[in-house]
Amino acid sequence: MHRTPRPGPRTFDPVRLGGLETDAWAGYYRHEWGKCLRAFVGMVSVGFGMSRRRTLAGAWCVLRANQAWAPYPDNDPDSAREYMRRFYALVSADGVLVLDPTRASQLEVEWWRLHRLHQREDAASSEVLVESLVALYSYVYSVPGASVQPAAEHRVAAMDLSDEWVEAGTRADDPLLRRERLELVAAYTELRRAVELVPN
Repeated sequence: MHRTPRPGPRTFDPVRLGGLETDAWAGYYRHEWGKCLRAFVGMVSVGFGMSRRRTLAGAWCVLRANQAWAPYPDNDPDSAREYMRRFYALVSADGVLVLDPTRASQLEVEWWRLHRLHQREDAASSEVLVESLVALYSYVYSVPGASVQPAAEHRVAAMDLSDEWVEAGTRADDPLLRRERLELVAAYTELRRAVELVPN
């Protein structure tokens, strides 16, 4: 009998994860923080497979990091990095991924910074954004950068669709959300392909 692998950072479900991240981004831009938290709980559960307690604590850290980052232009990047450091400390403590939580949080919030420059000020290229995601993925999952390049490219394509959706008015029934979801599913499909064969 075929058994579905336990969810984890190398065995996640790309379809579920892509759908949950679409919901998270939509909730973020509409400031629907309850929706965001539910999506983050799902993302942490599907993406990392930690215990229920660590999943809830991690999702709360990700929510608080996003709330610290959200205001424009007067956000709080230091608080965002600290909350993401706490999140990655939980991931590291679970023992599946070997990483320095401080370094991981710096790389995480760096792509947030570059995306904001790309979205709001046209001051960062898509290529730079891709490079920042490659750096994050390569570090967190301990894989060569080239192997996660396709995942990063699809995720940046999803960001561009999300930005277009924001400019169009953030309607819940906008077809752009479906296209964004498909790009995120493609991103996580490529990411899993790159990380699933790496020995624990």
